[in-house]
Parts: sequence; structure tokens; C-alpha cells
Amino acid sequence: MVLIKNRPILEHLIETFSRQGLNDFIIAVGYKRQIIESWAKGITSEFQNISTVDTGLETQTGGRIKRIMQKYPGERILVTYGDGLANINISSLLKFHQAHGGLATVTAVHPPARFGYLHMDGGAVTHFGEKNQSDAGWINGGYFVLEPTVVKYIDGDEEPFETGALPRLVKESELFAYRHEGFWQPMDTLREKHDLELLAELEIPPWLNLTCSD
Repeated sequence: MVLIKNRPILEHLIETFSRQGLNDFIIAVGYKRQIIESWAKGITSEFQNISTVDTGLETQTGGRIKRIMQKYPGERILVTYGDGLANINISSLLKFHQAHGGLATVTAVHPPARFGYLHMDGGAVTHFGEKNQSDAGWINGGYFVLEPTVVKYIDGDEEPFETGALPRLVKESELFAYRHEGFWQPMDTLREKHDLELLAELEIPPWLNLTCSD
């Protein structure tokens, strides 16, 4: 519910999906449940259908996903965290997922370049500049497509999705990575929140620039 340009980041996130034709949203709530539920009721008319599921205060990411999948059995679901924004082309993501035939897809992204790049020759600096984001490799971007049977790979409430189900899926060659070359920005620090606030002032924020994504 952290505000970006006077709107919760959740609202910005939902808008990126809604503009691509997805209008059914389920929010796994725990911390500040009442606040999120109240907000969801007030915003539903704009985004068609937003519901919440109380997944508990102490439940880890894997447990929250498992509870949602148990509540809606047999459904392929798109999953993302609520602390970052991206202009991922959902249609392309789904086509990739369907083509590989595996149980799960994770979106791979380049992490933001946060540090100056130094090239050295002995003790002398021969180049100093900003590191390009594309030079930083690939990381988990937090956008997933999951088939219904993924629920069996999650042990319970106490298990993080990243250290439980995902390694199990990798072991059975059921996890595939969709490479997103477009905009992706987490909001893990105050600096990153400030960066998103500045970008939100643009006529078209980069997470809504969907015509050039992927």
C-alpha cells in the first residue's frame, strides 16, 4: 500500500495487467489485511474484479501461493509480488509458457545498475562510469505462470516459494525462464521508491509503456 503518486503501488501493478485484458485479481493478504481489503472494495469497479484471501500474518510466499491455488483448484494462475513494477507483455509471457509445456515459468530480468563500474589496470583506474543494466546478468523478476499441479510442490505455510517449490521444479526440469528485456524496477529501498515516484510523473510511466515491451 506504499503510495506512488498518491496511489498504492498495488494499484499501479494491477493497472499493468488490466490494460492487457486481465481483470480478475486475487490479493493474498496478511499484514494490514483490513486496510488492503477496504482499498480493494473501493477500487473494484475500475478494475472489474478484485478479491482478497486472508493467508495469515506469518505465512511465507510459498504458503500464500498454495492457499490461493487450493481455493481455486484446477486454475492456471499468474503470480507476482506487490513490491515492483514492470512492463512485461503478458500475452508473450503466456505464449512462451504454453510453448515449453512445463509446469512453471519465471520471468527473468536484469537487476537495476546501482553502482559505478570500475575498470582497472593494476592500481590505476582506466575507466569509470555507470554499469549498464544489461551487463548485470539475470535474476528472478517475480512474475510467474503456474499450472495447477505446482501446488503439490509447495510444502506448507512456513515455506518460501523461492527456496522450496522453485528448486524442486528445477530438479524435475519443470521451470522455464521467460526473458524480459524491458522495464523492471523493484521497490526494496527508499531510493527505489523515490525513483518510481519520479517515473510516475512522466506522461506515460515506463511500466505502462506496453507497446514496446518484450
